[in-house]
Amino acid sequence: MAQAVAVPGDPCKPVSTRTQEIGCWILADNPVGQFTQPQVFWHLDAYPTRIVAQADKGPRGVVVESFGKVWLMTIEDEDWRPAHGTPVAKIGPLPIVAGENYSAQLMEADFTPGMTAPAHVHSGPEAWYAVGGETCLETSDGRMQIGRVGGPAVIVPMGLSMHLTAIGTEQRRSIVLILHQSSQPPTTLVHDWTPKGLCKANH
Repeated sequence: MAQAVAVPGDPCKPVSTRTQEIGCWILADNPVGQFTQPQVFWHLDAYPTRIVAQADKGPRGVVVESFGKVWLMTIEDEDWRPAHGTPVAKIGPLPIVAGENYSAQLMEADFTPGMTAPAHVHSGPEAWYAVGGETCLETSDGRMQIGRVGGPAVIVPMGLSMHLTAIGTEQRRSIVLILHQSSQPPTTLVHDWTPKGLCKANH
């Protein structure tokens, strides 16, 4: 398994260094190889034990523990199904470059309301699955998206600068995927874009 490595200046840290609940914690960063199609899906399936999940894991899957559950996270086409497990979510389509090597970085994000992540960009699409609270995301194309439990998935294409803020009154709890090009760092901080404050203006 690839080691979870923090990017200099990135607020996310390897889960092995975790000393508190609040923060952004890297659970895994595993190569998933090349794809022949220009889009893929992120499948989230829950399992009773890590052993059962490992038995179902394919070459594009990773088993992680987050928010009190054992998960099998798999990057595949839309019709992929696990042999066992309980399907929880299917997030996509995620736009990618066919023939490029990708890795799946998975993180657990625990933010208190009002916490922000600095402006940054990813070398592949980012998506997240909301477990609790709400997140407002402003991107450099002038759009704003809200991620909340039961709401539509938030998906950000490669190359868009982004700034996110935990909003509302509850703790923001999300499982985050960055499906990044393996040859590139997953996250790069940006200093040439200033958010307009769309999230503040609307909340």
